[in-house]
Amino acid sequence: MEVGNNTGVTEFILLGLTKDPAICAILFVIFLAIYTVTLVGNISIITLIRTCSQLHTPMYLFISHLAFVDLGFSSSVTPLMLTGFLGYGMMLPVAGCEAQLCSVISFGTTDCYLLAAMAYDRYMAICSPLLYPTKMSPRVCNLLVGASYFGGFGNGGAYTVLAVILSFCGPNEVDHFFCDFAPLVKLSCSDVSIIQIISSILAAFVIVTTVLVISLSYIFILTTVLKMRSTEGRHKALSTCTSHLTAVTLFFGTVTFIYVLPKSAYTTHQNKIISVFYTVMIPMLNPLIYSLRNKDVKEAWRKATVRIYS
Repeated sequence: MEVGNNTGVTEFILLGLTKDPAICAILFVIFLAIYTVTLVGNISIITLIRTCSQLHTPMYLFISHLAFVDLGFSSSVTPLMLTGFLGYGMMLPVAGCEAQLCSVISFGTTDCYLLAAMAYDRYMAICSPLLYPTKMSPRVCNLLVGASYFGGFGNGGAYTVLAVILSFCGPNEVDHFFCDFAPLVKLSCSDVSIIQIISSILAAFVIVTTVLVISLSYIFILTTVLKMRSTEGRHKALSTCTSHLTAVTLFFGTVTFIYVLPKSAYTTHQNKIISVFYTVMIPMLNPLIYSLRNKDVKEAWRKATVRIYS
C-alpha cells in the first residue's frame, strides 16, 4: 500500500451545509450564538469546579474534563464553519484537513471514554458507598482520566495514519462541513477496502467497550436501587445519574447513527445534520445538563455569585 497525498491534490474544499447566502447569514448568527454559549458554559463549569472546594470530588473532576474535551471538540469544527458562512470559503490544505480529522476524532473518542469513566464512578458511589473513597481515590481518578485521553488521542492518531495512507487524485470537494473520515475515503483513488475494515474495527472497539461499561454499570445500579426499601433513597440514588444518562443518550445516540449504522441507512444531508448535533450542539448542551439538574452546582453558582457581588 503506497503512502498517499502526493498525487496532485494539495487542498480540500469543504462544501459545508448550504451555498444559499441568505441561509448562510442566518446560520452564521445561530452557530455564533451556540459557540459563544459553548465557550462561556464550559469555561464557567471548569472554573467553578476548580475554585469551589465542595466540588472537589471524583464526579466533578470528570465533569471538568468533559467540559474541556467539549471545548476542544466544538473548537475543532465551529470556527472554520463560521468562516464558511461568511463567504470566505472553507479550504484546507491536505495536512490541515488531516489535522482537523485527528482533532475531531481524538476529542470525540475521549468524550466516549470519559462518559464510561463517569458511569463507573456512579456505579461505585451507589453500589459500594463504603468502599467509594478507596476505590475512587485521586490516584484512581487521575488514571481513569489519563486513560481516557490516551485512548482518545491514540484513536485519533490511528485514523490520521489511515488518512495519510490515502491517495487523492481529484476531485477535491469534501461534501461535509468538516474533514470527517468517510467523506475523505469517498474522494480517495486508493484501494480503500482494507482501510475501511480497519476504520470500522477502530470505531466498533471504542463504541462497544464504552457502551458495555456504561450498560453494565447501570444494570448494577438499577439492581441496587430496586433493592432499596426507602423511596427517598431510590430517588436520591437515581437523581445523581439523571444528568449523566441524558448526556450519554444524546452523545451515543448520534454517534451510533453516524458510525455504526450502514451508510445506506441515511443520506449525506442527514449525515450533516446529525454531525452538527454531536459536534456543535452537544458541547453546548452538556454544561446546561450538568448545571440545571444538579443541586451542588447550582449552590456553588449561588455562592460564587454572592462572592462576586458582595
